[in-house]
Amino acid sequence: MQRNILGQPLETCSRQPMTGFFRTGCCETSDDDIGSHTVCAQMTTEFLAFSKARGNDLSTSRAGFVGLRPGDRWCMCAARWLEAHLAGVAPPVILAATHEAVTAIVQRADLLAHALDPEALN
Repeated sequence: MQRNILGQPLETCSRQPMTGFFRTGCCETSDDDIGSHTVCAQMTTEFLAFSKARGNDLSTSRAGFVGLRPGDRWCMCAARWLEAHLAGVAPPVILAATHEAVTAIVQRADLLAHALDPEALN
């Protein structure tokens, strides 16, 4: 059983759109997930523009991918979230759906400071 950063069972991030490295709706990971798609984040206009400027256009629909809009939840790469955080445009994080492996790349305190579900801490 995979766990979130709170040490509890990992919750679903999104099934609409379907997300996750394995496209299960959860930010599950394995050794095959080189990008560490472990942060469940709610997309913002600022982050989507930032990601597009960095060469990863998440907002444009293309074959097999619907394109993301502000408000969509997505399992994103931990390093990209950290990069956005350092640039001041990190999207909010859903703690209950963010995998514990993220802490190998991102400081737990930074994720907690961007929590969309701070009640999960209780």
